Amino acid sequence: MTDGMTDSSLQHEADAEPADLTNLASFIDHTLLKPEASSADIAKLCEEAMEYRFYSVCVNSAWVSYCRSLLTGSGVRISAVCGFPLGAAAGPVKAYEAAYAVEQGAEEIDMVLPVGPLIAGDERAVYNDIRAVAEAIQGAARLKVILETGLLTDAQKVTGCRIAEQAGAHFVKTSTGFGPGRATEADVRLMRGAVSGHVGVKASGGIRGREAALAMIRAGAARIGTSSGVAIMNGSGATPANNIAEAPPRNRRY
Repeated sequence: MTDGMTDSSLQHEADAEPADLTNLASFIDHTLLKPEASSADIAKLCEEAMEYRFYSVCVNSAWVSYCRSLLTGSGVRISAVCGFPLGAAAGPVKAYEAAYAVEQGAEEIDMVLPVGPLIAGDERAVYNDIRAVAEAIQGAARLKVILETGLLTDAQKVTGCRIAEQAGAHFVKTSTGFGPGRATEADVRLMRGAVSGHVGVKASGGIRGREAALAMIRAGAARIGTSSGVAIMNGSGATPANNIAEAPPRNRRY
């Protein structure tokens, strides 16, 4: 699966080490996935993304068209989630949602793989689910596949990464932020080692401080998903010990 964003550009992203705050911003998908998000909230998200030059905004598919109207010509991309946050929708439904989001202006799709079949060992079902989305957006957008690592063993994480790459993913991603657990350096390293060099790793879930973001990048993340991008750039976010991401509170929504 290829598109205008080449394998070599993904390898460059995966190998990059942020040297300054401007470069750090280019790793961040500035995210708002709360169900209560309003048009004013989304407008603020887009304004912040343009001000700080984040790589993209990451939103639910219903907001893609609105984001496009605000971001056209800015250089900030639009990422849309698909089958979010459970990954339990039927494959054709996910494929339709992804294709619709791309039609509306999304350049990247963050889909949740079917976690139950992965845990049950039904690799064919997992592959078919991801492949349906990959084919629906082929040539038009990058595909990121969310594993929901907090529900998986290390062996299942590796299997999920392998299947995602085989099915056409450009990235594998740790978490939705709605499930258990959070992004960890250990998971990023594990996932980085489980996929080829042209497939990126996105760390997401509980990353709220600059040191946590940098730690994920050093561990191998080519992208950071966070709702705390402004705090990270301003150095006012959480700075937990050992450069790990802060565990999200139970009522936190990404």
